Amino acid sequence: MGLDHAVTKPHEALSALLADDLAKVNDLITERMASKHAPRIPEVTAHLVGAGGKRLRPILTLAAANLCGYDGPYHVHLAATVEFIHTATLLHDDVVDESAQRRGRPTANLLWDNQSSVLVGDYLFSRSFQLMVETGSLRVLDILANASATIAEGEVLQLTAATDLRTGEDTYLQIVRGKTAALFSAATEVGGVIAGADESIVQALFDYGDALGVSFQIVDDLLDYQGDSSATGKNIGDDFRERKLTLPVIKAIAKADEDERAFWERTIGKGKQEDGDLDHALSMLHKHKTLEATREDALHWAGKAKEAMQALPDHEIKDLLIDIADYVVARIN
Repeated sequence: MGLDHAVTKPHEALSALLADDLAKVNDLITERMASKHAPRIPEVTAHLVGAGGKRLRPILTLAAANLCGYDGPYHVHLAATVEFIHTATLLHDDVVDESAQRRGRPTANLLWDNQSSVLVGDYLFSRSFQLMVETGSLRVLDILANASATIAEGEVLQLTAATDLRTGEDTYLQIVRGKTAALFSAATEVGGVIAGADESIVQALFDYGDALGVSFQIVDDLLDYQGDSSATGKNIGDDFRERKLTLPVIKAIAKADEDERAFWERTIGKGKQEDGDLDHALSMLHKHKTLEATREDALHWAGKAKEAMQALPDHEIKDLLIDIADYVVARIN
C-alpha cells in the first residue's frame, strides 16, 4: 500500500525531478523481467509492477545517488534491484497471508496460483542479484544481500509472533525493521555507497531510510484500523481478520483488563472470530487511545528520518526527502 490522496505529493515531485533516471529504471525492469522460456514470469510480474505502485524504494535509491553527486550508470541498476526485491517479497507475502487483493486489484496468487507467485518471486530475487553483481561493488552486494536476509527474517519472526499475545513493542519494532525498514535503508544507503559518498553521509542516508521505513509501516498498520479502503486498496480490519498483532493492538493488550485480554486471546490468539468482533476491537482501541498513541510513534520515527537528513548538504532533493517523511505521516490526518 502506498502514498495516496493529498494536495501536494512530494514523492511525485521527486519522480518528476528524477524522471529520466526513472524511465531508465522502468526500461531495465521490463528488460530483466522477460523470460525466453517461461512466459508466465513477465505476465505475473507485469500484473504487480503495473498495479500503480509508487516506485518509492527505487526513487529513494536514485535520489540518494543524485544527492551525493553520482554521475555513473549503476544507480539505475540498484534502483531496479530494489524494486525487484520489493516485488518478490510482495508475491511471497500474498501467498503467506492468503491475500486476495493488493493495491485494489486481485493478487497474483488469486489470478494464477500460489506456485506461480512463489516461483516468480524466486526468479525476481535471482534477477536482483544479477543486477547487483553488474555494479562491481562488493559492498553494495553485501548491503542488499543483508537486507534480503533481514526481510525474510522479519517475515518469519512475524509468523511466530503475530498471534502470540506476549509479543511486545520491542518485538514489533524488530519485525518492522526487518520486513519493511530493511529495504528502505538499503535503498538509500546503496545510493550513497555507489556515489562514493563520505561515510558520515552514507550513515545518515541509512538512518533516514531506516526511520522512514519504520514510520511507513506504523502508518500502514494504523490505516488498517482507520483508513479509507478506497484509498488504501485494503479493507478496514484486514490485519485483525488475519490475526496480525500490530502496534495499535499490542498497545491495547498492554492496557487490557481480564475480559479484554480474553477477547484478544480468542480473536487473535486462537483465531475464533465472530460477527461484531471487529467493532468490539475498534471500541477497545478507542477506549485505550491506542490509535492516537500509535500515531505519536509514527510521528516520532518521521522526526528521526528528518533529523538524519540534516547531515546532508543543501539540495532540492534533500528538501523533498524531508517532505516525504512528513507526508508518510500525513496519510493518517
